[in-house]
Amino acid sequence: MRPMRELIEDLEAEQSDLDQILTGLEDGDWDLPTPAVPWTIRDTVSHLAFFDERQTQAIQDPAGFAEEVNQRLTGDYDEYMTIGIGRGRAMSPSEVLAWWREARAEGLTAFAMVEPDSRLAWYGPAMRATNAVTARLMETWAHGQDIAEALRMTRQPTNRLFNVADLGVKTFSWSFANRGLPAPEQKVRVALRGVGGRSRVWNDDANDSVTGPVEEFCLVVTQRINYRDTHLVIEGEIAQKWMEVAQIFAGPPGPGRPARVDDDFPIYRAAHNAAEPSS
Repeated sequence: MRPMRELIEDLEAEQSDLDQILTGLEDGDWDLPTPAVPWTIRDTVSHLAFFDERQTQAIQDPAGFAEEVNQRLTGDYDEYMTIGIGRGRAMSPSEVLAWWREARAEGLTAFAMVEPDSRLAWYGPAMRATNAVTARLMETWAHGQDIAEALRMTRQPTNRLFNVADLGVKTFSWSFANRGLPAPEQKVRVALRGVGGRSRVWNDDANDSVTGPVEEFCLVVTQRINYRDTHLVIEGEIAQKWMEVAQIFAGPPGPGRPARVDDDFPIYRAAHNAAEPSS
């Protein structure tokens, strides 16, 4: 397990990278549609700000957070998920950006005050604090991908993605259970390569496997791309089914992305040919 301090630094770096993209936008760009239909860039940043606030609340006021979750989630889940979007639509782009900056700064401060092994309430089972930091990094990166695609930008991957991949592996059983499917007892070997020759392997003794670029694996488990549109090498029935249902985030089963049928946004293709990782 990586030290909490390093995870927080990675989260802050991911947020800063996205901030640099947003800082250069014209006001009209904020209303561009993203692949996460029907959200715009404005909606996406508002969503991040709202849930960065909720994360801080979960740390500083767990009882109040639990009460809010119990009240809100007894109703329409989708409606609750769009509360932040409604707030953002009443703001100017500069106000939305300022909101997110404040919310994420408070979140980083709150994370720095908790013990790495402590359990933090969230939407579903409580999470270890280190996993909660990684989840915010994952959300920032995944929604940042939506924003980049809306702007027709290509982002360069970083090795921070190994944090996201680790969470993707940890949510293997959840991906099945969330769809009412029995979680396989057999694990899947995951061997991923990143930037500068870095690589990592999970479940090295498993028979089924997923091998390829860490960026593409992360795009699949965050449901930002269909696995058929990647260079991932998938071997075994369990690995195949996992890639079909993989979901790293909380909430009802996501719709995922169809394969090669999205005419509005370019099909993602990785542009690196690093060597296969070794165990």
